[in-house]
Amino acid sequence: MEKIKQYRQGARDGIPIALGYFAVSFAFGMMAVTGGLSALEASLISLVNVTSAGQFAGLQIIFAGGTYLEMALTQFVINLRYALMSFSLSQKLDRSESFACRYLAAFGVTDEIFGITASKKDTPSVFYMYGAMSVAIPGWVLGTFFGGVSGAILPHAVLSALGLAIYGMFLAIIIPPAKHERDVAAVVAAAFFLSALLYYVPALSFISSGFAIIIVTVAISAGAAALCGDSGK
Repeated sequence: MEKIKQYRQGARDGIPIALGYFAVSFAFGMMAVTGGLSALEASLISLVNVTSAGQFAGLQIIFAGGTYLEMALTQFVINLRYALMSFSLSQKLDRSESFACRYLAAFGVTDEIFGITASKKDTPSVFYMYGAMSVAIPGWVLGTFFGGVSGAILPHAVLSALGLAIYGMFLAIIIPPAKHERDVAAVVAAAFFLSALLYYVPALSFISSGFAIIIVTVAISAGAAALCGDSGK
């Protein structure tokens, strides 16, 4: 019964994520079909990847006729943050659950699912993640499919606006806990500051966006662990 309860809670918490995913992947589907892929091919990419930044970057490499090596390196850099998120969740998830169950849950580690799982006060079960995945991933795949079917019907301005949806969704995840926890608010502010520094300072312009994400994640996580570790937060 506890597993079912966790699953239902995860599915409920995953509904806003699914809606945001639908909007963002709708844009991905439209771009993929405009570039020559079919709606089914684009949907298959979304089903086996489930990574917004990685898929959009990969799409550009496909259209440019890039090599497999370029694709592999790009995806490794952009998606390495998911490994860091998985390491973090491995310390939080119920250790009594089997390795196979936790390995399956790792497939659904995205920025948003990590956010809702990591923010839980109690020890989450992998079934909580399964619930979120069972709603969020279909939202991502269906959005891709319907975006692909729609093709280039919608104007470019609408397509650009849809790309902003995922940022608003992620802000909705991090702002509520930041309002109640000073440590969380400090970490969020520090992450924003360091990200802006890496983006706007000309001397740091050689750092790719993927490596910038990794640097911010590691630096802020290490700093927070060092400063807040003794307080248990």
